[in-house]
Amino acid sequence: MVNLTGVTERRPLNPLRLLQRPRWADQVPTWADAKPGLIRAALGRAQARSAGGWYVLAGSREVRPGRAFGCVVAGRELVAWRDDAGALHVGPGACPHLGAALCDAPVHRGQLVCRWHGLALGAEGRPGWRTLPAHDDGVLAWVRLDEPGVEPSGAPVLGPRPPADRSVPAVATVIGRCEPEDVIANRLDPWHGAWFHPYSFTALRVLSAPPPDCPPAEDRFLVEVTFTVGRRLGVPVRAEFSCPDARTITMEIVDGEGSGSVVETHATPLRPGPDGLPRTAVIEAVVAHSDRPGFVHARRVAAALRPLMGVAARRLWRDDIAYAERRYALRARA
Repeated sequence: MVNLTGVTERRPLNPLRLLQRPRWADQVPTWADAKPGLIRAALGRAQARSAGGWYVLAGSREVRPGRAFGCVVAGRELVAWRDDAGALHVGPGACPHLGAALCDAPVHRGQLVCRWHGLALGAEGRPGWRTLPAHDDGVLAWVRLDEPGVEPSGAPVLGPRPPADRSVPAVATVIGRCEPEDVIANRLDPWHGAWFHPYSFTALRVLSAPPPDCPPAEDRFLVEVTFTVGRRLGVPVRAEFSCPDARTITMEIVDGEGSGSVVETHATPLRPGPDGLPRTAVIEAVVAHSDRPGFVHARRVAAALRPLMGVAARRLWRDDIAYAERRYALRARA
């Protein structure tokens, strides 16, 4: 293992460490370091980065062969499906004939078949119904919605990821009454981790935070934290937080157990709910990786691990959605 100073170290046989943490109320307060202006500046730089029109619509595994997957992205009703070769396609969610919902349309010979009158719709489209650019990166399914003033790109902007053949991905989705910027602002405040999520984090220190005039190459937070495992054990790591585009923030473990593992948090706008408030889907991809020889066994039981990884991600986001919703409510009052 190479540490952050470039010195080669022997990897410990057991990554777990006994926790020596204070009681929750006895932790060192972090509010003085979590400067609102610093977080605002980091958010502003993130929002200035183009996503090229690309939005995450779901985890790749959610769009299954043989069935349609209905969703709403940025107020548009969409339907995704796979053809006989497994390629991802996305189109409008309403049939061009009489407007039937295509979210439950059967897939036959690689085409959607409308349940109302049997109209078959394929990747080639037809007058009044054209498919949209789609991308499947093996973990997430994306769609491109071309918008005025946004230069479209050929593919989504992706941050770092470990090799697909040596990692285990899992995707979890939580929906909140907020906007994408509130989700990203939550993640650009790493100081809240040990206070707001004591069941998952302890000994959290922000080692460096980007200044307001930070150049793009240095625009990242470096954090030292221990992930808790039960009540008495933990795994210490160092992680970097960065934003590849306006609706995404990536946490990469850069030192310690699981180096190379990433957590991608994608904020996809939906449409307002019945209460008139905006809705945003937090689609989080956890891509676990380890260069330990035994990790190959984890890949063999990936089907059992993915639900557990999803449960852990959703537990964190139950709290963080409350944070993001509160931030939106305060902004809406101003």
